[in-house]
Amino acid sequence: MFIYSFKASTLKFFGVIGIAVITLVALAFLIPQFSIDTTREIALMNENISFDNVKSAKDAVDFLGQYGWQVMETPTEECEITIPKEFDKVISSYNEIQKQQGLDLTKYSKKTAQRYTFKVMNYPNYEGTVYANVITYRGKVIAGDICTADAKGFIHTLPMPNNATN
Repeated sequence: MFIYSFKASTLKFFGVIGIAVITLVALAFLIPQFSIDTTREIALMNENISFDNVKSAKDAVDFLGQYGWQVMETPTEECEITIPKEFDKVISSYNEIQKQQGLDLTKYSKKTAQRYTFKVMNYPNYEGTVYANVITYRGKVIAGDICTADAKGFIHTLPMPNNATN
């Protein structure tokens, strides 16, 4: 058995403690907080939404209907995608949108999922073309968004914006 001991000066000891405290305080301010209120809002938002049994394009249309979206019955695109193992800046940003609605793609890294893209017919107060994407894995919705392909477009979570007029 080896025993090693050392004697640190008081100044060095308090210096190390001070740096540790500063580091902890900095981390507390830099790490995004997910408050209980946010968790409660997501739970209330998703309370009446079923994310299961979405196994076809028709099921995806019905799923989007739960949010009030009216979409074309036939998808503009239906394809398989693979969730990457490591998220780059774009996928990380997209996953932040998913986390806002209580979903998280990190659990599905390296999995092959199904993506359905539909043209939205009732987007409020916008004249351009809007699309709804629904990503499923084994019949469960794991991600989704509402977006436009316009140069100055947008992307947001599935719930209809507050300025809806329908």
